[in-house]
Amino acid sequence: MPRPVGRRAEILETFARHVAERGYDQTNLGDIADELGMSKGTIVHHFGTKAQMLREVEENYMRRQLHAVHGMWERLEKPQERVAAIIYASVLLHVVDRHATVATQREVVQLSDDPAMQEVRKLRGEMQRLTEAELQQGVDAGLFRKIDVRVTTLQLFGSVQWMWVWFDPKGPQTPEEVGASMVDVFLGGLLLDRYGLQQVADPKGAVVTVVRECLTAVGESPE
Repeated sequence: MPRPVGRRAEILETFARHVAERGYDQTNLGDIADELGMSKGTIVHHFGTKAQMLREVEENYMRRQLHAVHGMWERLEKPQERVAAIIYASVLLHVVDRHATVATQREVVQLSDDPAMQEVRKLRGEMQRLTEAELQQGVDAGLFRKIDVRVTTLQLFGSVQWMWVWFDPKGPQTPEEVGASMVDVFLGGLLLDRYGLQQVADPKGAVVTVVRECLTAVGESPE
């Protein structure tokens, strides 16, 4: 699922960067038009409103995420590998798709009651259900301790979706190392037998390789 190309895509990507850097309320279509050397009317012609632009950024972002996750599921079979993949992907997206990632996480409640956001909510729900299913499979297989899979899923996404306020991709730890630390803590609290934890919490391991390759396949190439 490669990214769209052309002027429209350029406008949307610039909008996502402005939202990531300034927040939705402080993002001004006039500033975007000036930066791109076009009229504000051209942006309105393509998108209609600023709200519609945010909806499109969020919808495109979630579709790319889900496409990548389905690719990971085809290559990873164990629940612990798949849960680890979700965590690694969440960290790497702050590098390979940073503006859209920060914009959607920063404004996660923006327009949440807008009926036009129904598709975005549906896509987010699908991601949540995929994660809940893997946690439940791990419980049923005797790999994970008994938990409330819904609450645990919300804890997971609550953690990774708050990363934009503290995670620096240029910090002393690589994104893979940060992801590995989060995998170690999260899965360490779930696994009944931690024998295989080191393997999935390896920042240079097979799970990370799969995640990077699947992100690349949807047009988010790790640098």
